[in-house]
Amino acid sequence: MNFSKKNHELKKANKTFVSKTIKLVLILIVFTLNYVNAQQQENQTVFKTNDIMKTYVIERIIPGAGDLTAEQLKGISQTSCTVLQEMGPKIEWQHSYVTGDKVYCVYKAKNKALIEEHAKKGGFPANSISEVATVISPATAKQ
Repeated sequence: MNFSKKNHELKKANKTFVSKTIKLVLILIVFTLNYVNAQQQENQTVFKTNDIMKTYVIERIIPGAGDLTAEQLKGISQTSCTVLQEMGPKIEWQHSYVTGDKVYCVYKAKNKALIEEHAKKGGFPANSISEVATVISPATAKQ
């Protein structure tokens, strides 16, 4: 094989390699841009969902609530979580305070109707549902 022919074949192989490399780089760029775009859309969706969520305090009259065992409270919590999972991301249970004959629950939800639906599906009383207007604490006095 002469030098000119080898040189021509090497140039051809080099062009093929460069062409395939460029295609691979372009595919990676497109993939990365699509991934970043999907992440941004997901973040915007989460922000929008959280942005419209309101905070509610629910008063549940449950005689003897303060005497419920850890197992009973666990069962109630599991029932609530199951219902919430079925209802989707427009309602979230934050926490609850158990007193003598009442349980005060703090929820975030798109609207009051979702709180009522959760109570009905879970078999929980919802004797009063109040939207939180603002939150204050000892830090409020220092502002």
